This record gives sequence, C-alpha cells and structure tokens, in this order.
Amino acid sequence: MTQTLPSDDPYQWLEEIDSERALAWVEGRNSVSQRELTGQPEYAELKPQILDVLNASDRIPYVVRRGEWFYNLWQDQDHKRGLWRRTTLDEYRKPAPDWETVLDLDELSLQENENWVWAGAHTLGPDHRHCLIQLSRGGADAVVVREFDTVSKIFLTYGFVLPEAKSSVDWIDGDTIYVSTHFGEGSLTDSGYPRVIKRWQRGKPLAEAVTVFEGATTDVAVSVWVDHTPGFERTVFTQSIDFYNAHTFVLHDDDTLLALDVPTDSSPHFVRDQLLLRLRSPLTVAEQNWPAGSLLIAKAAAWQGGDKHAQAIFTPSATRSLADYTLTRDTVLLNVLDNVAGKLEIWRQDAAGHFRGEAVDAPFPGTLGVGALHDPQLAEDPLAEHYLLSYTDFLTPDSLYLANTDSAERECLKARTTLFGTDKLRVEQRFAVSADGTRIPYFLIGNNAASGTPQPTLLYGYGGFEVSLEPWYSAVYGRAWLDKGAQWVVANIRGGGEFGPDWHRSAIRENKQRSYDDFIAVAEDLIDRGVTSPEHLGIMGGSNGGLLVGATFTQRPELFNAVVCSVPLLDMRRYHTLLAGASWMAEYGNPDLDDDWAFMSRYSPYQNLQADSNYPEVLFTTSTRDDRVHPAHARKMAARMLALGHPVLYYENIEGGHGGAADNEQRAHLLALEFSYLWRQLR
Repeated sequence: MTQTLPSDDPYQWLEEIDSERALAWVEGRNSVSQRELTGQPEYAELKPQILDVLNASDRIPYVVRRGEWFYNLWQDQDHKRGLWRRTTLDEYRKPAPDWETVLDLDELSLQENENWVWAGAHTLGPDHRHCLIQLSRGGADAVVVREFDTVSKIFLTYGFVLPEAKSSVDWIDGDTIYVSTHFGEGSLTDSGYPRVIKRWQRGKPLAEAVTVFEGATTDVAVSVWVDHTPGFERTVFTQSIDFYNAHTFVLHDDDTLLALDVPTDSSPHFVRDQLLLRLRSPLTVAEQNWPAGSLLIAKAAAWQGGDKHAQAIFTPSATRSLADYTLTRDTVLLNVLDNVAGKLEIWRQDAAGHFRGEAVDAPFPGTLGVGALHDPQLAEDPLAEHYLLSYTDFLTPDSLYLANTDSAERECLKARTTLFGTDKLRVEQRFAVSADGTRIPYFLIGNNAASGTPQPTLLYGYGGFEVSLEPWYSAVYGRAWLDKGAQWVVANIRGGGEFGPDWHRSAIRENKQRSYDDFIAVAEDLIDRGVTSPEHLGIMGGSNGGLLVGATFTQRPELFNAVVCSVPLLDMRRYHTLLAGASWMAEYGNPDLDDDWAFMSRYSPYQNLQADSNYPEVLFTTSTRDDRVHPAHARKMAARMLALGHPVLYYENIEGGHGGAADNEQRAHLLALEFSYLWRQLR
C-alpha cells in the first residue's frame, strides 16, 4: 500500500537549492555561525595548523600508472585547484621527483572564469595520449567532459565534449566512445543518473549517437566497461536495478547481448580467460556451497557455457572479511580484514590450474592499500608483477612501498614524517555490547595518563553501505584534538563492511535501528568505563554518518554535549525525492510504502524532533553544490530545531559538493569551525 507525500512541511521551500529566499536563509545562518565560531579562541590557532597539514610538502603524492607515466593530482597553497602532473617511476623513486605539469586547474579556472574541481580522466591505452577529462563546477557530482591531448597538452577542438551532467564515458577506439549522459527527457532514472548508453563517433553530433543499451527509469543507473586486453577484448554492460543488485550483459561480435548468469547481488569481473565473482549472498552452484563474502574464480568461457565449477580463493570467517583485491598479470592479491586490521595474501595458479595462496609479511595491525601496476594492454610489461603497497594506522603516518609478487623484498618509495605527538598516545580496540547482545568493536585513541578521568572525547561513525572504517592517520585530528589532550573514538558498527556482507545486511531497512543502537552502546560503554562523560562526549558523522548522528542525538540527547552533522540525510520521508536519494532505497526502504515508513518513521531525525527535548547545540554543515545528498536535509533540520526553540549552528559552503569543500583553504576553514565548536562544547 502506498501513501501520498505530506503537504504540511513548512520548510519544504528550503529544498529550492538556489532560490533567492533559500540562499538568503543560508546566508543569514552562515553569518551567525561563522561569527560565533571564528570568534572562539581556538579558531585563529587551528585554521593555520590545519592548513599547514593539508598543504604539507611531505604528503605522499599517490599515483596512477598510465603507460610509462605515473600521474598525480597535487593541491597546495600555490595550486588550490590542483596540478594534474606526471613523472616516471625512476623519478618517483627520488625524494624530490621532477614532475611535468599536464594541466594546471588554477590557470584553467582563471582563463575560463570557472571554479573547476578535478573529477578524473579516462585515457586510451596503450599510449594514453588521448583522454576524456571530467571537470566539476564547485565539486558537484555532475561533470563536464572534454577530450584532452596529453602530448600537446591542449583540449581538442574536434574532440568529444559533453555539457554538465552525471555522465560516464569509456573508449571503444580512438574515434569512438560509449557515453551515458542526460540525453533529454526520459533519459534519466528516478535517481537522476543516466539510463541510456550510446555509441558516439568522432565528428558526429551527439544527437546521432546510436543507442546500444537501456535500463528502466526505476533502475539506479547503467554502466559499461570495455576490456582492451589483447586476445580477450570484451564489452560488459551493467544495469543496476538497485544499490546492491544488477544485471550484467556481455556484448558479442554480432552486437547481441548475452546475460551473464550470476547472482544479481554479486560483483563479476573478467581477467583474460578467468571470471572472478565476489558474493554478497550464499551461493550453491555445481554442487558447491559458498558463503556470503566469498571470492570465486572460474574459467570465463566454461561459466558462460553453463559449467559453473569454481574455486574459492577467499571465504570469510567470524572475524575475517575481504576488503579488496587487485590483479597482477599472474596473481590475485587479496587485502583481508581480520578484526579490522589488514593482512595481505597472494594467490597464483599452479601447473594443474588450481589457485594456491600464501600470506605476505606486511605491516600490521593497521590499514593496507594494494594496487597492481600491470598494464594488460602491454605484451611485454616490465611492471607486470609489481604492485604498490601502502600502510597506515592511527598513530603511524602513511608509507608507500614498491613490491613484487616474486620477492619478499619491498622498496620504500615514500614515507611521511610524524605530524603530531604520539609518545603519550595509545590505541586500544575495545568492544561494547549492543541492545541485542552483539559485540561492537571500536578503537579508542587517547592519552595514557587520561585513564580513569573523563576527558573530551569525539566519537565518529558511519555504519552504512558496507563501508568499513579502518584505521587511518589523520594529522588534522592529531593536531586539532589529540595533541590538546582529547580522545578520539572510531566505532565499527553494523551497516558497515568490517565483517563482510552479513555485518552490513544485518542493519539495513527494517533493521537500520541496529546501527543507532550500536553507536549508542559505544557511547554508553565510554561513559560507563569512565573514559568520558555526557558533558564531554561529542559525536561526528557525514552523509549516512550524518543520519547516524542525527538519529542518535534525537533518540538519546542526554548522552552528548556536541554533534557535528555533515552533509547529512535527515528527512527520511522525502529523501527518495531529493537528488540521488531514490538510489538508496535498498539501504533504507521506500517511505511511500506503509510498511517501510512504519520502521523508517521511528528513527527519521526530522520527523522525531520534539520541542520539550533537551538537545545539545548541534553544528550542521553542508554544501550548496552537493548534488548527491540534498542540502535541504540540513537546512530543514536546522530551521525546524530553531523554530522549536533549540540552539543550532549551521554552515553551508557554496562550493565543495558532497565532500563539503573544493580546495584546502575551504577545508581548513570548515575543519577549524568544527573543532572550535567541539572545544567550546566539550572542554
């Protein structure tokens, strides 16, 4: 049974993103909040400290290999929008590599009077000369696509160009691309993403591009991937029917599409003659039973022909889940989480065709990043078995190594210096018990001497979309928070991916409240152990994490004295009508259905505000240019709280997109506002 949308929302006019009255309200709230927070004694100290961290010259310039070049986007005080630059591996090994600028975004923005933010580039191998650059105005998800020559370093006047939209593109050959974009009325899904893919030839108008694939308006989106591996060329189309389920089709030489017979909630990937299949649900096939979270490998042709015998190269356990995998020419590298700590495994095929794995001695117990360097379009690739390995944890700055699957030796390419004091700090993994008895892990980072004395404590969480919160080194948190005697807590609540698909699936839709129960349990555990007290405890979250802290402070306001709620979802009655909201109904539910709204209405922060509750003063932050999570969520929540007599601070950055800021100057300002607020509330 469905129901109509309510018409009694007095703040629905704040959904008008750029209307004069909505922006006037934003300007008024920004003025009040910035005046109050920049006037705090911490702000003047924190902003330059944070900006120094963000612009630090010893930051690791992480790279992407394209042919013989290693590309990087670099932002600092002199290049606020960024330099897209490149160097060779031999140069990259040096402490101060010689970088060649390919595109200066600051210069381009000045020339074109645009606030360009880098959004990526699709290059055409094997020479990677021609690329389709994506540029965002102010950091929005919508992008402008323009063809660029990396040799002459100019945008091509005869090249492919797309106006601003949530487009995606991929090369077919030097004169042909696949494109999905806003083609006009009826070409987008209800979520605002393209539902049509066309084949577009150079020199022809977009209107003459040929439709090759279509999804339904009720789908989330469609996509295409072109595999250019010599001898194994293939084109794969994907129709995402919701956030976790998709139909996959392989294009045959006669332009017919063959559906790939895999579970809709699995993630298939082809590599030469093999098919890798990552499972989100249990699978029984060819008299074999595989649990959710497994990674299978099978012969691609055999699978497509109906022979579905496969080998599992990863199966989960109660504590182990697959964080990610990457492929060299001859191996599969697994990045495994074990109790939220990264471990590395290498799997290679023996003479009989069976894959065998071995553990790799890698740094532990923090977060590993693994990226293969192999270019499958090169017949003789000198980096075929090389990969980049990064490591970090809460107290250890990033380091980056060059490794080889054939050797245990690693070369340290880059390592950051320590940017805040760690001598008196320690990291503990603790467990809280949630309302239903489930043990919830969390990391406590703080001062040894603070044990037993309630301290200012910031609790951070996310808990959605199978996203794992692994340890990371944050010099911003270090300088702005830990260095000054406070404590930081990261909660690994259900809804995330720390323990695989089941950990996520146990806290979606009708069970979403479990995420909030878990977060509350961690807060209560911190208070019960004397780590902190409600007077000194604050919570922080963004996007789905903004919904998390919004639901938590409205349900248990007595536990907290500060809430930083960033780019949040808050009005769950209308979220599916705002921008990309409809794409998340597999996570939250459809509020137009009575049964779904029955459970959503119990936690939706906007609908559960009460005049007689004693809420902490909340800081809401968002971005006008966020075209993923509508800024109206934060606007309406703040307006309603103010009308009910609750104190609220509100800051909306005009630029920034879903990340909240478009450059380091804006990021430093936003972070300084947040930490000035936290110190005011919790010291």
